[in-house]
Amino acid sequence: MPADAPPPRRSYADVIDTTVSHSARIWNYWLGGKDNYDVDRRVGDEILGFVPELVRSARADRQFLTRAVRYLAGEAGIRQFLDVGTGLPTVDNTHEVAQRVAPESRIVYVDNDPLVLAHAHALLTSSDAGATAYIDADVRDPDTILREAARTLDFDRPVAITMLGILNFVLDDDEARSIVHRLLDRVPPGSYLVISHPTTEVDGEAMTGAVDYWNSQGTAQMRLRTRDELARLFDRVTLVEPGVVSCSRWRPAEDVELGRIVDVTHFCGVGVKP
Repeated sequence: MPADAPPPRRSYADVIDTTVSHSARIWNYWLGGKDNYDVDRRVGDEILGFVPELVRSARADRQFLTRAVRYLAGEAGIRQFLDVGTGLPTVDNTHEVAQRVAPESRIVYVDNDPLVLAHAHALLTSSDAGATAYIDADVRDPDTILREAARTLDFDRPVAITMLGILNFVLDDDEARSIVHRLLDRVPPGSYLVISHPTTEVDGEAMTGAVDYWNSQGTAQMRLRTRDELARLFDRVTLVEPGVVSCSRWRPAEDVELGRIVDVTHFCGVGVKP
């Protein structure tokens, strides 16, 4: 089980607050996981009262991750992944998908949720040929992320930066773009950027109500972005087809009829650094 990062820095047992809802645990609840508490289920159910389709959206977002990583490790030939905003381990984590395609793949996970830290051992399994590591860091601190990730990743070779459901917690557009730019500046041409983000493009009024409710309950404020605002986060890469779309429409499985696909509230895109 190669794991090149140093041991986590925090003692998570003392900092997990089970009285306040947390986005990663609510997401885990919607995905059918067990790593959540009563408060997360209560708030999660309240949010579903605004947008019942969010369960479908959460699953579509997860399926997008699987398809995107499979594409990157396969067709794009990427062997290094920097997964920022990892969330709680579930089925088909980034290293599992990538190493099924290319066992030598190296993956660094980044999160600062103490519950994710508690489960980091599940993210540190790896093929013998590859490696995984976990960094306890905030998305707003790209310099720390890059410094620690360099223990495992070779930044002279292409890296796929995946940021699923994390930039919505960076409220300021300029700050969000600055974070993306800082990460992209460190990786060479041929690297990839993968983003998913809740939007106003589907069920916009209901989603706005849901986010307002979340912001009154949760520990981390979040926001929605339009398709155009999301597209601007890709301003330093070239989007691959089909561009910025609903997660359900990003290169769906060949046996799925496009006419039967339902748009979900989360949109996404994959771009390559020229």
